[in-house]
Amino acid sequence: MSRLKPIEYADASAAVRAVYDDIKTSRNLKDVNNFWKYLAHDPATLRRTWESVKEVMAPGALDPLVKEMIYVAVSTTNSCAYCIASHTAAARNAGMTDAMFGEVMAVVGMANETNRLVNGYRVPIDASLE
Repeated sequence: MSRLKPIEYADASAAVRAVYDDIKTSRNLKDVNNFWKYLAHDPATLRRTWESVKEVMAPGALDPLVKEMIYVAVSTTNSCAYCIASHTAAARNAGMTDAMFGEVMAVVGMANETNRLVNGYRVPIDASLE
């Protein structure tokens, strides 16, 4: 368990409050979640991470739902319970159904299995795939 305590808005520096305000405005939230409150112990990391997340997760060639489902998949593979919960909620808010979640989990499971088999057997990459 972390020894740090979350930094609440009332206790935050002006720099941290500015990031919190941007997060709340951008995501239409009343308060920021714990991830940001713990990163606030290092305001530079808080700002840099928020700016990167905001840029990467913005609509682009991939729509926000696809990006959130990819985030869930990677978070599952990395065993990040916090990120799984956060991005599953975001994906559901963006339209992910139970069936879609089930398929994402099936793909994650299959990819992990076949990746391990390839690594274990040390399968060389086919020339046609290079």
